Order: sequence, then C-alpha cells, then structure tokens
Amino acid sequence: MPSKSARRMRCLDGGCTVGRLWMLAVVADSPGPLAEVLALRDVDGPAAPGRGEVVVRMVASTVNPSDEVTVSGAYGSRTSFPMVPGFEGVGVIDAAGPGVPAAAVGRRVLPLGSPGAWQQYKRLHYSWCVPVPDDLPDEVACFAYINPLTAVTMVERFCPPGARNVVVTAATSAIARHLAELLTDRGVTPVGVVRGTPGRRVAEPSRWRAVIRTNEPGWRERLRSVVGPEGIDVAFDCVGGGVGEEVFTRTAADGVFVHYGLLSGTPLSAECLTGRRDVRVELFRLRDTVHKDGGQHLSRLFAPVFEGLRHGRLRTAVGKRVGLSELTGHLTNPAAGHAGKILIDLQS
Repeated sequence: MPSKSARRMRCLDGGCTVGRLWMLAVVADSPGPLAEVLALRDVDGPAAPGRGEVVVRMVASTVNPSDEVTVSGAYGSRTSFPMVPGFEGVGVIDAAGPGVPAAAVGRRVLPLGSPGAWQQYKRLHYSWCVPVPDDLPDEVACFAYINPLTAVTMVERFCPPGARNVVVTAATSAIARHLAELLTDRGVTPVGVVRGTPGRRVAEPSRWRAVIRTNEPGWRERLRSVVGPEGIDVAFDCVGGGVGEEVFTRTAADGVFVHYGLLSGTPLSAECLTGRRDVRVELFRLRDTVHKDGGQHLSRLFAPVFEGLRHGRLRTAVGKRVGLSELTGHLTNPAAGHAGKILIDLQS
C-alpha cells in the first residue's frame, strides 16, 4: 500500500478536495502552555492549490518563544483555535496552482507569513515562499528566519556607526549569539546580561566584554560600572521587567533602547518608556517588518541572512532532533542536557 505522502502527492496533482487525504499535524485546541494544549492528530490535508498558491511538503521546523506566546493566547485578536503552530521551517513545493511558475515545483523554500509549520503539508500563497539557496542544508535553512533575520535587521537598523557601548539582555539565548557575532563584525564587544541559570552560558565568551548575572548581589552596580558614566549607546532587550528597566535607566542620552521580547512576562512600566524623552525607544516586532508589503520584499530581506549562513555565521546549534510524532511528548517531558534548539523532522 502506498504511503500517505505518496497518496497525497498523487491526490494533489489530480486536484482532489479536502477530506480525501490525511496528514499528521500538531494542533493546539485552545490557548495555554505548549506542554498542556498540544495534541498530535491525523487531520485533513490541504486541497489542491488555487490561483497563486502552492502546497509545501514540510521537511523541518523548530520551536521558538513566538510559538509559545502565540499559543498562550497573547495575540487573541489575530489568533483563532484550534490552530497548528510553527512560524519557522523549511520545505519543498509539492504542487502549484495557476499563476505560479512551473519551475517552482520541487524548489526548497521557507514558507512564511503564517503559523502552520508543525504539520506535514502547508498551503499558502506563493509570494510568501522564500527560495532557499541550494548550498544550505535543511538543518541550517530551518533556522534562517526568526532569530537570524531579527538580529540582522535590528543591528542594521538601530546600531549606527560609532556605537560602542552595547548591552544585550538574555545573552545566553540563540539570538543573543547572533547579535554578538554581528556586533563583533562592527568592532563592538557587547555587555551581556543573563539570569545566571545553572548550565547556561554565553556562546563564545570572547565576544563579550562582560557578562552580568542578575542572580548575583550587586549586579545593578556592576552594570553601571561596566557601562561607565557615558551610559549605553544601544540596548537590545527581550526580557522586560526589572532587568529591562535597569538597562533602560542606564541608556545614554541620545541612545537607543530596542525592546523586542518579554521573556520575564512582566511589561516595562509606562514611566520607563515615557519618562525620558532623550532616549529613543524602539518596540521591534519582526512581524511588522515581514508583513509590511505582503511578502514582496522577502528575498531582499533574507539576502544578508543567507550570505551569513553560507559563510558559517548566524548558525543555530541543534540540541535535540525529534520526529513530528514525538514533539508533544518531548515538550511535556523535555530531555535534560540538550543545549541548543529542537529540530523537528516533519515527515516522521
């Protein structure tokens, strides 16, 4: 008997309708923590693509904080349940509708613009498909979107020539590694701020001028001492809460405070964001950059990311590989001792 994938490909080519084929998907039925609301299911596969659309056979994906935040229900106005999470991944165009170049079929792409990477097939408009260079393997291309693109865009947009005093919060994170790499290329050695979680440390310590641990007494005084009386030229904060506010307080007049995440779960106070008019506050959301013209600029946007990946930069360490059928179990009982990101094999 042919496999589900083989039957699906023939069905799509023949223009079948939803309900005649099935695929594996990880589904969130309601908002909540990932480990509590996800379920592995056989679901209806995609219908044949319409005009301008493609169906992508997903190959690999991963788990990001953006998936956790979305599934939590934080973006209620634009999130409906049940939903298939997953904003990042790589796949191959399996079928194309009218108006899509025939040469697109068989091409590897990043299917962006919406969640839905945690399923075996994803249907979307072709304009949201970013072609992946042939020399980048799946396990590299899989991680090309959220962290590398955010880091490249923020450094290019907010770190002007002459900036020297740069602080990065959550400095043990994957994106902080990319920021440090890009800043080093500009001759900047940043200061990292971390929680001091046992077993977690910054990648390549030589890229950091100092690492401040907020679980140690006197960390605020040490931060002030390290940045000096001139203050911080550029701050990249994805933590918020008391840590973010302390970094904001140390930002220099005419400095830039870039807030792009809320790992602490505690928002910055209104006084923090409005009390000093001499600091430029930037609330960066990658979604705004990616969605600003319906995906028309995506190839240009990704060019520096692909170039960096091609030369061994902006890479993401893989800590654990799991099949799609294993994902819910892994998130419920994560294996200890695996530093790095999860790589999800979407066809197993």
